[in-house]
Amino acid sequence: MRRPGWPQPQSDSTVTSNADIARQGFAAIARGDFDAISEFLDPEVKWHGGHVADGCQNRGQVLAWLRDRGDREAGPVPELVDVVAAGDRVAVILQSAATDEDPQPRRTANLTLFRDGRAVEMVHYADAEDALAALGPPRSPEQ
Repeated sequence: MRRPGWPQPQSDSTVTSNADIARQGFAAIARGDFDAISEFLDPEVKWHGGHVADGCQNRGQVLAWLRDRGDREAGPVPELVDVVAAGDRVAVILQSAATDEDPQPRRTANLTLFRDGRAVEMVHYADAEDALAALGPPRSPEQ
């Protein structure tokens, strides 16, 4: 069941796109809104760095990882730089804040696959350019 008011992409151009859902999902992560994050994620979402077995295997694991992030002293959530969509795939480009140790941090990205308005797979890329290359051209829904 969808949470009232949560956007869902549809064929009508006035309805929220996958890129907008990605932006809203990232905003929920940044503010720590775990109810909204949960709605954004498919129950069987996979989040990994290229090897599915090495990452989160479902919504519960993703939420636990995000909750534990603060305990790991991971620092502030990176800034959202851009969102680039190609049909059912969206690259969310991020950049951490500059520090004395890293005055020009590299941009990273999560390449997210959507189905029915929810993230079903997120692949982390240490370099945003690699994610954009993997994004490639838009695909039709049948592919």
